[in-house]
Amino acid sequence: MAKTTKKTITKKTAPKKVAPKKALKETELPINKDEVLVTRLGLKKLQKELENLKTTKRKEVTARLQEAISYGDLSENSEYEEAKNEQAFIEGRIIDLEGKIKNAKIIKDTHAKTVQIGSRVTIRQIGTRKDPETYLIVGTTEADPFENKISNESPIGSAVIDKSIGEKVEVEVPAGTFKFEITKLK
Repeated sequence: MAKTTKKTITKKTAPKKVAPKKALKETELPINKDEVLVTRLGLKKLQKELENLKTTKRKEVTARLQEAISYGDLSENSEYEEAKNEQAFIEGRIIDLEGKIKNAKIIKDTHAKTVQIGSRVTIRQIGTRKDPETYLIVGTTEADPFENKISNESPIGSAVIDKSIGEKVEVEVPAGTFKFEITKLK
């Protein structure tokens, strides 16, 4: 007769239960590392830059390369080296922009009651007399602090996402930790 053995199941050998996926809120965007979150205006800027690189900049670099080649001996030709480097930069930027445009996801104008990508939020630093500052929360591609467009991944941007008017947030930056209150939301 064959011997049968009983296998005991312990916590280590028991199959793990998989938690069901959390349903997304209407205002939440699924995170896809290939997606590039942009506003309509941001997408138009990317397309305009791509068109300029393909039609104008490529031709300019090609002309510079031809002129540098006409000088002869390429081994000690600094104009040729500069033009080749610029050409490589332009081609790399074209590839980058084509990828961003291909994977662009337009941020819809939400009328959410909480801060989302595409929201214009006004915050006031607590404990100071500084004027409140208004920021447009955008994807990383469009971030431009000089135009008060901050990324949803920036310290302030990530701190205010999903918060509403009147809420206070702490933002940790290299200079220290600051407290802000959300005063307006559009």
